[in-house]
Amino acid sequence: MNFYLNNLKSSTKEMKSISTIAVCGMLIALNAVLRQFTIIISDILQISFSFLTVSTAGMLFGPIVGSAMAGVSDIINYVVRPDGPFFPGFTLNALLTGFIYGMILYKKPVTILRTLTAKVIVMVLINFLLNPLWLSILYGKSFIVVLSARILKNLIMLPINTGMLYMVLKFVSKINSFGAKRLGH
Repeated sequence: MNFYLNNLKSSTKEMKSISTIAVCGMLIALNAVLRQFTIIISDILQISFSFLTVSTAGMLFGPIVGSAMAGVSDIINYVVRPDGPFFPGFTLNALLTGFIYGMILYKKPVTILRTLTAKVIVMVLINFLLNPLWLSILYGKSFIVVLSARILKNLIMLPINTGMLYMVLKFVSKINSFGAKRLGH
């Protein structure tokens, strides 16, 4: 429990760093670009790869920064490309997603199991519980109908997204450790 509290404190301190803010700005911009390549299947079903930037922020800077970066990205993405009415539940989802990735990935080695764990927690909590709830409220469809459409898509995408996430996080962690060595940290 102490480890997680220390991570929260450390992540909060990361918010004061100019380099953290600069990297998050670049990740937000990259998130907006990746969001443009979202595959929209229906009002309630789409495939996106913008989670890669949110998870990267969580891994690099922790749950507080990951959450803030995800929330800002969600709002900017809505302003740039609104694909329906604004609904604060989706911003809450983004905040929670950044927080989850930060809690699981921050200051820990990148492993397939850790990456899979993060994806599964996000999938169950956000994709299977909260997203269908918000969509059923927003579009007046049954929670079970919305959930059933998402289960198959998420189960198919889980190994693909986990593999992509693992490769991206491994690459970023190597770049991050190389930069830290060059700076003498």
